[in-house]
Amino acid sequence: MDLKLDPSRDDLPLMANTNHILVKHYVLDLNVDFESQIIEGSIVLFFESGNRFEKQSGSTKETCQSESSEACRFRMPEPCHSPGTDTRTFSPKTGYNDFAICVKGEKDTSGKDGNHDNPEQACGISSSTYCCDTGNHRNEEFLLVLDCCDLSVLKVEEVDVAAVPGIEKFTKSPKLTVVSEELRNQIVHELVTLPADRWREQLDYYAGCSQAPGCGDLLFDTDTWSLQIRKTGTQTATDFPHAIRIWYSTKPQGRSVTWTSDQSGRPCVYTIGSPINNRALFPCQEPPVAMSTWQATVRAAASFVVLMSGENSAKPTQLQEGCTSWHYYVTMPMPASTFTIAVGSWTEMKPELCSSKDLAAERSLSPSETDSRYVGICGHVEYPCRFQNLSATTQEIIPHRVFAPLCLQDACQETLLHLIPPCLSAAHSVLGTHPFSRLDILIVPANFPSLGMASPHIIFLSQSVLTGTSHLCGTRLCHEIAHAWFGLAIGARDWTEEWLSEGFATHLEDVFWAAAQQLAPHEAQEQQELKACLRWLRLQDEVRNSPQEMQVLSIQKLCLPKFRLTMK
Repeated sequence: MDLKLDPSRDDLPLMANTNHILVKHYVLDLNVDFESQIIEGSIVLFFESGNRFEKQSGSTKETCQSESSEACRFRMPEPCHSPGTDTRTFSPKTGYNDFAICVKGEKDTSGKDGNHDNPEQACGISSSTYCCDTGNHRNEEFLLVLDCCDLSVLKVEEVDVAAVPGIEKFTKSPKLTVVSEELRNQIVHELVTLPADRWREQLDYYAGCSQAPGCGDLLFDTDTWSLQIRKTGTQTATDFPHAIRIWYSTKPQGRSVTWTSDQSGRPCVYTIGSPINNRALFPCQEPPVAMSTWQATVRAAASFVVLMSGENSAKPTQLQEGCTSWHYYVTMPMPASTFTIAVGSWTEMKPELCSSKDLAAERSLSPSETDSRYVGICGHVEYPCRFQNLSATTQEIIPHRVFAPLCLQDACQETLLHLIPPCLSAAHSVLGTHPFSRLDILIVPANFPSLGMASPHIIFLSQSVLTGTSHLCGTRLCHEIAHAWFGLAIGARDWTEEWLSEGFATHLEDVFWAAAQQLAPHEAQEQQELKACLRWLRLQDEVRNSPQEMQVLSIQKLCLPKFRLTMK
């Protein structure tokens, strides 16, 4: 039965069945079309099966039984209308109406927004603290469930990873003669479990696999909050294809991205993080415990700059006339909800004067430095971790860039640019190694609903922080920098516990800002006490004006919170 939510009361439903299968890596290949206000292309998901998260969930885990196969009807695209199997031939102008997504003779029951109103087509939906148990019950076929909303899914297919040149190194056979589902899954397993020091090779093979041909269409269906995928005859997550490609497009009204104009009146689009995270940008697993890496290639008109959560400072590659391509990647496993993209006519703002001390402090580390010289052992899943790197531990100011519409250049010069080095240095003096190797800061359009938002390698700031004195800009910048540690590198395993990350960041913004201003201890204490008093008055006001039910934590929220960890 499809779920209708009251945004003011209900939690966001997390549908992905992460207890049985986990996405380890996403490869996105997307085109941004401002004329139609859609982002379209494909995404390849690489999986690892297993029930290890059931052990972590303990007695607090609640699951819902998936409905029987008779309760969910699945669709296959008609072969004559399917997109080409080579992802490089997908045209950004291809409309999804060109592809049949219903079984021949079956009426498409989707409404204008593409969501099904027929309750027989919807599988069980649970709240954000639940997960959907779609394992093998009484020999039913395994059902993969992904969080998905406001997307037009065109086709789902298995990827023939065995067709990638040189991929035989991940098998026990020097030559691939007979290719089976088991062999393909073995290849993916070896690929996703490569040691951290082979991350460049791993990314190259991910890219190669993402361009491999399809080897069979998969049954799929969508409801309001999820995408459900089956392969006929596959009864367990272990036997389900571990590399699949999904062709899809966003919708102009999709709630994960905002199409708007910047302060100069030029079109732009950016992810807003809430209220439904990234499920209206790409099908994904959204529970915070579903940690994955990603790489993305995004094409847009040559007049636009593409910024994204990525470890590399991407530069545009010229394609055909008037079109450029941008490529980013992330090797630290993160929740899919932290993925961020912004496309617009941004201008890089550079300080008028830059001291040699600042240049030395923010020098980028070479690959040889980032891949060796480890100084300790971390307790998280293996990845190229900066906390184990001697060079990274002494880097007070990480490389950073600032982007904004050209009309805000003077405001950025006067208020923001000179604050970044001391704020980054202050954060390092308090917490040590920066979790991320670089930082982009974007002044987002006027309709941005808050003062700031932090994502891996990128911070969104409201234009409001550029007005008045440097105090507002400095404290907000420090707050978002603090989220690199609390909220990103360390975060709650349940979205209902996000107040913990905000609590740490709110406390640290005062500590960082006092250090950045080089205040004497008594001055720092006076400033922090004044802000604490103002926050207390604001909290009292919110309590007086908030409904009673919004002031009480549920029973499960009173339990000791659990954290996900991607740092030492």
